[in-house]
Amino acid sequence: MPQKHTPAYPAEFRERLVELVRSGRSPEELSKEFEPSAQTIRNWVAQADRDAGKHSDGTFEACVATKKSGLMGTITAHLDCSG
Repeated sequence: MPQKHTPAYPAEFRERLVELVRSGRSPEELSKEFEPSAQTIRNWVAQADRDAGKHSDGTFEACVATKKSGLMGTITAHLDCSG
């Protein structure tokens, strides 16, 4: 039976670091102050954006508009517009 993955950091800690990035602090700065790497913090921010219905480089609505316009083609392999 597969084991459940337990996150290394509590959800509250991850959420707080995401808030700090959104308030203007850089992931690199936070990684020096706290334990997670800058890339890990960037991943948390990107995941929080997806969870909120935003695409990592724009909004979910823009992604849907692109899909509707028929321009997705090869972009589909690089974007997650499933939000």
